[in-house]
Amino acid sequence: MVGAHDQAKAAPTSGECPGERRSSSCLSNPVDKEQAEGHYDDILELPSEPGLAALVEDVNTLAAALADTQRRRARLISEVAHEMRTPITLLRGQIEGMADGIFIPDEAMFASLADDLHRLQRLAGDLSSLSRSEEAALDLHRKSTDVATLARTTAERLRPQYDDQMVTLAVDAGTPVVALCDPDRITQVLVNLLGNALAACDRYRQVALSVHTEPSPVHHVIVRVMDDGIGIAEHELERIFHRFERLDHPGRPAAAGGSGIGLTIARGIARAHGGDITAQSAGPGKGATFTLRLPQEPAPEGGMPQLSRCHHRPIDPGAAVMSTSRS
Repeated sequence: MVGAHDQAKAAPTSGECPGERRSSSCLSNPVDKEQAEGHYDDILELPSEPGLAALVEDVNTLAAALADTQRRRARLISEVAHEMRTPITLLRGQIEGMADGIFIPDEAMFASLADDLHRLQRLAGDLSSLSRSEEAALDLHRKSTDVATLARTTAERLRPQYDDQMVTLAVDAGTPVVALCDPDRITQVLVNLLGNALAACDRYRQVALSVHTEPSPVHHVIVRVMDDGIGIAEHELERIFHRFERLDHPGRPAAAGGSGIGLTIARGIARAHGGDITAQSAGPGKGATFTLRLPQEPAPEGGMPQLSRCHHRPIDPGAAVMSTSRS
């Protein structure tokens, strides 16, 4: 029979937790409740017990990840609002101008309205693609594709724009290079890379497109787009792949027309195929090289991001963004 003195000795004080219930009751404090309510920046203090300390450390790591997700979501909402504000403001001004009799509702005005609406439509499509690529939820329709033929076809479709800006486009893709990929998505990537290369070049400059294979360590298709244009600073070689990032270059007009997420989407498409896109440049004024790597065979099961079954629509190769910056 346990005496009163032993019972009192066994009872925990208000600041302690019994051994078997320590992991549950000790975590019930105001900080945990704040995290449960979405205050993920609050960090729990690590207790002295090793097992419980590991658990609390995992909770803190999860809270930090959730806090980062919240910040990125808030930033994305702000960026989307900013991107949509310009075409909406232009549309409103033009419509109000016609209503007030300031602008004449002629063919040129309706063409301008249609252009702004098209820009909004493209932005909505780009945002949808961005969301799917960041969630690894791009729906890929893979089939055996000659990437060299795809590159030549895309280059010829864009050649009139190169001719208009007096930029030479050289293509080295005569040898068939076959990969199991989604041709529409890869076309979207090529349009972006070739469009950005053109935008980076002044008149009488040159862009070179090449396609070949690389056998080591595994068989890859290598597509390179090289230009001798404005170049990229070393510290910006990764930044250009961030969403809504545009590079400003002294002495050149500000970017126009691009959504700033083209390279983000392009890299997402490449990585969904098990490949990647990288950028190299010797610095401002020294041109740039963008390299698309695609495995000739899909990655083993589990090596690829899980794909959703969202509806797929073919990419319009003519919708290249010809801005004055990488996007």
